[in-house]
Amino acid sequence: MLPFHQVVKSEFEQVNKLIIRQLHSDVGLVENIGQYIVDAGGKRLRPLLVLLIANSFGYKGTQHISLAAIIEFIHTATLLHDDVVDTSDLRRGRATANARFGNAPSVLVGDFLYSRAFQMLVGIDSMAIMRIIADTTNIISEGEVQQLINAGNPDTSEAAYFDVIRKKTAQLFQAAAQTSAILAGVSPALEESAKHYGYHLGMAFQLVDDVLDYSSNREELGKNIGDDLAEGKPTLPLIRAMQQGTAEQRTMIRSAIENGALSQLTEISDAIHSTGALDYTLARAAHHAEQAKACLVGFTDSSERQALAELTAFALQRKS
Repeated sequence: MLPFHQVVKSEFEQVNKLIIRQLHSDVGLVENIGQYIVDAGGKRLRPLLVLLIANSFGYKGTQHISLAAIIEFIHTATLLHDDVVDTSDLRRGRATANARFGNAPSVLVGDFLYSRAFQMLVGIDSMAIMRIIADTTNIISEGEVQQLINAGNPDTSEAAYFDVIRKKTAQLFQAAAQTSAILAGVSPALEESAKHYGYHLGMAFQLVDDVLDYSSNREELGKNIGDDLAEGKPTLPLIRAMQQGTAEQRTMIRSAIENGALSQLTEISDAIHSTGALDYTLARAAHHAEQAKACLVGFTDSSERQALAELTAFALQRKS
């Protein structure tokens, strides 16, 4: 458990217990796959965000526990579907659910988690929160489709890349932060601050994720290095390397994106490093992290606010 988890340790444990209870199904395979995913662990930063923000605003109820589990179910459903679309076979250091159980069961259990999340959402009984979560799942789906369209296209612009990561990653961080602020009954100004904090944190998190695909190792990252390139994903390190590299490097990277080829992964990694593409991407991540931290100015000084500030630093420094 990371240091900022300790601030809400007991509530975080309640979320984990609720997740296990809500995975119950009369269909054994649903529970088997659900439990397999839960056992994989993960940082669970999105539900953590719900707990930290709700508590930082003095929330005294218990519905933030349910909201945190809802956010995690939505995130897990997207991972299940992502791994099928991307034909991934490794996540968090072990076989993906689709590699272990097959594509069809993974997709269907992903659907189960989405529907269970909305069943739980009804129990919170907030139209404002329900609207945000409904919009969020729709936007995430759009981002997934956009990423699929961009795959294999080396002419993808920075703007198109940023639009995809805003929808695919930052949107759920944003929703987690904003809905927990609504649950706490804060002013519109504080709700906006929480919303923008989540957005910028999510952007920083994804930018660093895309850097790690070319700077980490399989053991630390928990997935195969070069997965993005193998899927033909034109992430920012690749886009920037093509902008700054030699004609030979541009041709090599373009070909790799078009064909989803890893045969020249070492040479491409060298090009990404030599052109400063990783530093450029990390600088963009640092900018978003600073923006996130700036959003905390109006928050009451507390251990939760400090943990949120530490979370922005962690987003930049993490190795997996």
